[in-house]
Amino acid sequence: MTRLMVLGLLKTKPMSGYEIQQLLIKSQADSWAGILPGSIYHALKKMQTEGLVEINSIEKTGNRSKAIYKITTYGEMEFVKLLVESLQVSSVHLPSNLYTGLSFIQHLSKDEIIQSLQGQQAILEEQLEKQRSGIEIKRNHMPMDDVTELLFQNVFRQYELQIHLLKNLIRYYNNI
Repeated sequence: MTRLMVLGLLKTKPMSGYEIQQLLIKSQADSWAGILPGSIYHALKKMQTEGLVEINSIEKTGNRSKAIYKITTYGEMEFVKLLVESLQVSSVHLPSNLYTGLSFIQHLSKDEIIQSLQGQQAILEEQLEKQRSGIEIKRNHMPMDDVTELLFQNVFRQYELQIHLLKNLIRYYNNI
């Protein structure tokens, strides 16, 4: 996904590794796309070696310089290939840790169950808020088409669905 994301971002405009990294951090890409922002520089160097990206220009600020990368024609073909592949891979990932834990929940005390479920709920609510702020940052940095808007709404609903389950479980265990 790192290659797809970097190539996709460079299709919008030439950028430095730092600019790509900051955009991914601000949009919470590590959580919704599974991309570690620290992997960007390595990916850029590797893709440059493979001819997928090239240096468009070098910007100097004082004693520092940064490379501005752009996607190559070969990179655009690779982008399309990766894009098609990403749309064909199963996109449903069940919360296996939670479901496995729930399978054996009877081995915990009621207080441990409620405390654990509330902790999970708090984590998901915090992550949901980060996702919501991430979309605002993304809107401010790049054009948002209808498909991207639908994507983010779906991500929000995934979090809300898990939070709803946890609230129901907490309510259930509070009432038994």
